[in-house]
Amino acid sequence: MSSESTPSPLESLIQCGTRLWLDSIDPDLVAENRTLGATGATSNPIIVADLLASGRFDEQLDALVAAGKSNEEIAWAMTDQLVRGAQQVFKPVWDGTSGDDGYVSFELDPLLEDPDSAPPHVERVAAYIAGGKQWNAGHSNRMIKVPATPAGLEALEELSAAGVPLNVTLIFTMRQYEAAREAVWRGAQRRDSLAKFKSVYSIFVSRIDVYTEKHVPQLSDAAQGEVGIANAKRIWQANDQFWNDKNLPLRQEIVFASTGTKKASDPADKYVSAFAGSDIETNPPATNAAVQQLGKTYARQVDQLPVASTLAEIDEHVNFQHLEQTLMDEGIKKFADPQKKLLALIDDLRAVRAQG
Repeated sequence: MSSESTPSPLESLIQCGTRLWLDSIDPDLVAENRTLGATGATSNPIIVADLLASGRFDEQLDALVAAGKSNEEIAWAMTDQLVRGAQQVFKPVWDGTSGDDGYVSFELDPLLEDPDSAPPHVERVAAYIAGGKQWNAGHSNRMIKVPATPAGLEALEELSAAGVPLNVTLIFTMRQYEAAREAVWRGAQRRDSLAKFKSVYSIFVSRIDVYTEKHVPQLSDAAQGEVGIANAKRIWQANDQFWNDKNLPLRQEIVFASTGTKKASDPADKYVSAFAGSDIETNPPATNAAVQQLGKTYARQVDQLPVASTLAEIDEHVNFQHLEQTLMDEGIKKFADPQKKLLALIDDLRAVRAQG
């Protein structure tokens, strides 16, 4: 934090109740954003693929190839290494909050949902459970990221019962959130102790507004571009109400994800400011950098819904079942494709080494 009397924009965001988790595990960006006040980080296959494609980690990749590791083994070893590095940065936060903050999310295999190669549902569920336990073992401040797909949702109870901290991702609707929360809570109640029970629910925001522009053009100017915010705030309210009387030592929170704007005409802090005041925002590095340049002071807005007429219009015109299916299909592809790209990148490196 700065020593000046006037807080920076991100400092004011944190002071009003928001916690920042960086949407990256780039070692340089993790270090930089920790100084800006970030207290955790998230990863996904897009982030890992882009980092390894940058060439900055060729030495490590080369060593793994030389050791005879398979493409899949190399991909997961590098993901594990990058997440571990971020965990070290945020471990003091975890220690200082007794496990309430300071986490880094580790996403399970997106190819489990790949429409071209996914195993049957029962095998997917089993793979999520086994993978979650495997990649969580031995880590205090690693959170396992599970998508809110049918198989992912079915795996949550067992993972929660096993004591795995969970980040349920790719949530677009209240239906998904409620299914995830109920499964996680059922599992938690099977534990011997709830002292370390921690779960978060990642609600994707900006992608919803991209969807409504394309699929719900009849929305008025007042409602268009507000659906993602209204939807996430409603889910935040439901989450707040559900956990309020459980008297748990750690908070079960909403992660406001996909907070970078997709439209050039939108202010860079459109979503950042809308959710100010509570829970967690996973902002892309570029969004945090842009927010710092705005010179604003943020105040709590997370509990301020759009006006009733806008909410009524959203409820009348937006088919959330279609929205969920459309965005889930897109989301699965957006994570599966980078994983394939990552495996192809490793294969190319292997070929270059063989020729050399």
